[in-house]
Amino acid sequence: MELRTENVTRYIMPLREGGSLPALAEAEDGFKYVVKFRGAGHGTKALIAELIGGEIARVLELRVPELVFLQLDEAFGQAEGDEEIQDLLKASRGLNLGLHFLSGALAFDPTVNVIDAELASKIVWLDALLTNIDRTVRNTNLLMWHKELWLIDHGSSLYFHYSWTNWQKHALSPFVEIKNHVLLPRASQLAEVDAGLKARLTPEKIREIVALIPEDWLNWDDLGITNQEIRETYVRFLTERVAHSEIFIKEAQHAREILV
Repeated sequence: MELRTENVTRYIMPLREGGSLPALAEAEDGFKYVVKFRGAGHGTKALIAELIGGEIARVLELRVPELVFLQLDEAFGQAEGDEEIQDLLKASRGLNLGLHFLSGALAFDPTVNVIDAELASKIVWLDALLTNIDRTVRNTNLLMWHKELWLIDHGSSLYFHYSWTNWQKHALSPFVEIKNHVLLPRASQLAEVDAGLKARLTPEKIREIVALIPEDWLNWDDLGITNQEIRETYVRFLTERVAHSEIFIKEAQHAREILV
């Protein structure tokens, strides 16, 4: 398992969503990407969440745009007129993360786009596993592209890594925020999809995904632990959550009963 690496050649426009200022850019391969910058608010931790979340979704056979590592060199962005963007680009030199741009995709609208209960249940299961707080009616982070549902933006997942020392407790949390999930009303098959998803997301597969994290995304000065210890914690956190999926399934089922 590996991701391609491309050089960014052209900054096209900012995508002013939230505080992280992602951008649309073109890479050396001629394709356009939505770039998530290491110099933005939550730094490389948001990129790690995006990477892990997206690749776990892919392992579960959910549709996610291709993720690529995007290199920004020293000179990139010097001609940018907006000072805020110029500062962001300067702070983001090195390896960033890009999602293949789905040209012509439309935002998922739960009142218009109907999806089946099995797919809804798989996505709710994924987001409960990842503790993803950002798939709500207000901000679905779902796209319709060529009549298929695509998942984007997993950067708000795995928020345990902002406190870190208490990861064991977070690993067994029921994740009460699942009550706000846009697809929860449709997710009537959580128990039915559980075994199949767990069979795909083995400890070995989790380890492969975590191994994709670039070394310099793990240089956190505030923890006093090695990069390998950080990786191992991600592996153990995710493995524990998968092994005890009944905890977050029960919470989601309870929240759904209240809704419907």
